[in-house]
Amino acid sequence: MRLRTVLAATASTCLLIALAGPAVAGTSGGQHPTTSTDALTRADRADLQRWATDTWASFAAMTDETTGLPADNINADLSAASRSGYTSPTNIGAYLWSTVVAEKLGIIGHREAHTRLDRTLTTLSTMERHTPSGMFYNWYDEATGAKLTTFPSGEHVDPFLSSVDNGWFAAALMVVRNAEPSVRRQADALLAGMDFGAFYDANQFGGTKPGMVRGGFWVDPPAQNACPGTLPDGTPVQFTCNHYDILDSEPRIVTYIGVSRGQIPSAAYFATYRTFPASCDWSWPEQRPVGVTRNYMGLDVFEGAFTYRGMHIVPTWGGTMFEELMPDLFVPESSWGATSWGVNHPLAVRAQIEHGLADAGYGYWGFSPASNPFGGYSVYGVDEIGMDPAGYPSDREGTNVDKGYEGCRDATNPTPTFGDGIVTPHASFLALPYAPRAAVDNLRGIEDTLGAYGAGGFYDSVATRSGTAAKRYLSLDQGIIMGSLGNVLGNGLLHDAFSKGAVERTVKPLLAREQFGAGLVDAPTP
Repeated sequence: MRLRTVLAATASTCLLIALAGPAVAGTSGGQHPTTSTDALTRADRADLQRWATDTWASFAAMTDETTGLPADNINADLSAASRSGYTSPTNIGAYLWSTVVAEKLGIIGHREAHTRLDRTLTTLSTMERHTPSGMFYNWYDEATGAKLTTFPSGEHVDPFLSSVDNGWFAAALMVVRNAEPSVRRQADALLAGMDFGAFYDANQFGGTKPGMVRGGFWVDPPAQNACPGTLPDGTPVQFTCNHYDILDSEPRIVTYIGVSRGQIPSAAYFATYRTFPASCDWSWPEQRPVGVTRNYMGLDVFEGAFTYRGMHIVPTWGGTMFEELMPDLFVPESSWGATSWGVNHPLAVRAQIEHGLADAGYGYWGFSPASNPFGGYSVYGVDEIGMDPAGYPSDREGTNVDKGYEGCRDATNPTPTFGDGIVTPHASFLALPYAPRAAVDNLRGIEDTLGAYGAGGFYDSVATRSGTAAKRYLSLDQGIIMGSLGNVLGNGLLHDAFSKGAVERTVKPLLAREQFGAGLVDAPTP
């Protein structure tokens, strides 16, 4: 850990919120938030570059030298012996786009990048996948590329095909094909067979309106409950019984890709909820939303929002940074959707900052699913901007905020006392475009004061009061960090590589249509 004069962990809450303030300035009067990173100094950019270099070191250590597949996770010592023994399409995708970023930032040369990408894509071409849909299964052995039916722990695996995991994998292939022409043919060959219509439920509402994307399917009946059905070509499968029914969540990447490939109808973007209706019939979510109904493409959409600290925010399910901003790594949502995501993203970041510094008093912020510093893996979020009534907590103790549902459900814990807050660095990296000054200062404090940093970059999470860190690295979270830095230091690298062509032609007009119910509470409604 380098010695440096940094903003102390106990710095004034007012100061850091003021530093984040410009990200939401001008949300009234028809103006929209800036997503500029001009506030970053030369020293800031040097630290970002150093963090990128160290983060890449964890990927190099996680990746099998023969197959080119990354492990799901690795211990802080970066020893090959501590690789997890399994990987997923999302993990592989994270490694692919991180390799592109590493080359762009000068961490590795073109020859090494080509060799790494070629090795991984060659292995992928030999791996078992579901032929009718072209999709990859959820778990493979990173050392052999074999589909797993048993984890290294001995736990049984029902081979599953996840819509969102295949979405992140396809996103990576789309980046690779445009950023690295030398391997474009290999990436295109893998993409060609992927039909995201396999996950889309066109008959969910009996054909009266567009349907939603399912969680995925099994080929064989699984141990848990499933809903039998058929793919568009008639192939029988066992679907999950759930659909991804809210917009502000990471599975929207599947809709973006499916729409751009002509496999999911454009109107499906408006079939999902921004919030559930403001009715006692829907009184189980975290709070009663506010908003109005608008019509897009013939569909009535309730533009609901939750209220938090003087802001109206379209919530995610768990109030996490990952749900809000991971799709924004690939699709420039704020610029394409100036009256929707361009308002909501900076407000969600501001809410995370104010929760960590003002509400809970942790001295740090950035809440998203991550390794639990005390063992295992857990979900973390800002409970009040998440729809889940059980709440994604922001601390070790699992503190749940419940202020009730106005007119329908009484509050049970309106003024909680928070405990040992758990922050994850990848959340701060996602926030960089929206609160660059606050994000860099937060990360410096996590590194220098909390000491949650090692040879592979930031540890996956850290408890802010006890200082206990999860001393391991996850492919997904390291990939989020690399992707964020690719956009910030690489002048929108992932945005440009992913969005050119069909994505911009089909998705940009959808985002441009919509006006969210988000904004400052006292701001006039246009």
